[in-house]
Amino acid sequence: MHEHKEKFNIKSFTAQYNCDRLVYYEEYPRPIQAIEREKFLKKRFARKMKEELINSMNPEWVELSADWGITPSGL
Repeated sequence: MHEHKEKFNIKSFTAQYNCDRLVYYEEYPRPIQAIEREKFLKKRFARKMKEELINSMNPEWVELSADWGITPSGL
Protein backbone atom coordinates (compact mmCIF):
# COMPACT_ATOMS: atom_id res chain seq x y z
CA MET A 1 0.00 0.00 0.00
CA HIS A 2 2.82 2.37 0.80
CA GLU A 3 4.24 2.02 -2.72
CA HIS A 4 0.82 2.70 -4.27
CA LYS A 5 0.21 5.73 -2.08
CA GLU A 6 3.64 7.19 -2.78
CA LYS A 7 3.47 6.33 -6.50
CA PHE A 8 6.92 4.74 -6.60
CA ASN A 9 6.30 3.36 -10.08
CA ILE A 10 5.06 6.35 -12.09
CA LYS A 11 4.02 4.07 -14.97
CA SER A 12 1.74 1.92 -12.83
CA PHE A 13 -2.04 2.01 -13.16
CA THR A 14 -2.41 3.33 -9.62
CA ALA A 15 -0.02 6.22 -10.28
CA GLN A 16 -1.48 7.12 -13.67
CA TYR A 17 -5.06 7.19 -12.40
CA ASN A 18 -4.31 8.53 -8.91
CA CYS A 19 -5.66 5.43 -7.17
CA ASP A 20 -4.34 5.72 -3.65
CA ARG A 21 -7.18 4.53 -1.42
CA LEU A 22 -8.10 1.00 -0.45
CA VAL A 23 -11.90 0.71 -0.37
CA TYR A 24 -12.31 -3.05 -0.94
CA TYR A 25 -10.26 -6.18 -0.49
CA GLU A 26 -10.60 -9.94 -0.26
CA GLU A 27 -8.24 -12.31 1.50
CA TYR A 28 -7.00 -15.62 0.12
CA PRO A 29 -4.63 -18.23 1.55
CA ARG A 30 -2.48 -18.32 -1.59
CA PRO A 31 -1.41 -15.50 -3.93
CA ILE A 32 -2.47 -17.45 -7.04
CA GLN A 33 -6.05 -17.53 -5.76
CA ALA A 34 -6.03 -13.76 -5.27
CA ILE A 35 -4.61 -13.23 -8.75
CA GLU A 36 -7.27 -15.49 -10.29
CA ARG A 37 -10.03 -13.61 -8.45
CA GLU A 38 -8.64 -10.24 -9.55
CA LYS A 39 -8.51 -11.36 -13.17
CA PHE A 40 -12.07 -12.67 -12.90
CA LEU A 41 -13.37 -9.38 -11.50
CA LYS A 42 -11.53 -7.31 -14.09
CA LYS A 43 -12.73 -9.45 -16.97
CA ARG A 44 -16.29 -10.31 -15.98
CA PHE A 45 -17.51 -7.43 -13.81
CA ALA A 46 -18.69 -4.14 -15.28
CA ARG A 47 -17.86 -1.01 -13.30
CA LYS A 48 -21.39 -0.88 -11.82
CA MET A 49 -21.03 -4.43 -10.51
CA LYS A 50 -17.64 -3.60 -8.99
CA GLU A 51 -19.15 -0.56 -7.28
CA GLU A 52 -21.97 -2.75 -5.90
CA LEU A 53 -19.36 -5.18 -4.55
CA ILE A 54 -17.55 -2.31 -2.82
CA ASN A 55 -20.84 -0.92 -1.47
CA SER A 56 -21.73 -4.32 0.00
CA MET A 57 -18.57 -4.28 2.12
CA ASN A 58 -17.84 -0.57 2.52
CA PRO A 59 -20.89 1.61 1.68
CA GLU A 60 -19.14 4.82 2.79
CA TRP A 61 -16.01 4.02 0.72
CA VAL A 62 -13.88 4.56 3.83
CA GLU A 63 -10.09 4.27 3.40
CA LEU A 64 -9.51 0.76 4.76
CA SER A 65 -5.75 1.02 5.11
CA ALA A 66 -5.90 4.19 7.24
CA ASP A 67 -5.22 2.28 10.45
CA TRP A 68 -2.14 0.71 8.87
CA GLY A 69 -0.20 3.92 9.54
CA ILE A 70 -0.03 4.84 5.84
CA THR A 71 -1.67 7.96 4.41
CA PRO A 72 -1.69 9.38 0.88
CA SER A 73 0.92 12.11 0.31
CA GLY A 74 -1.71 14.72 -0.55
CA LEU A 75 -3.57 14.45 2.77
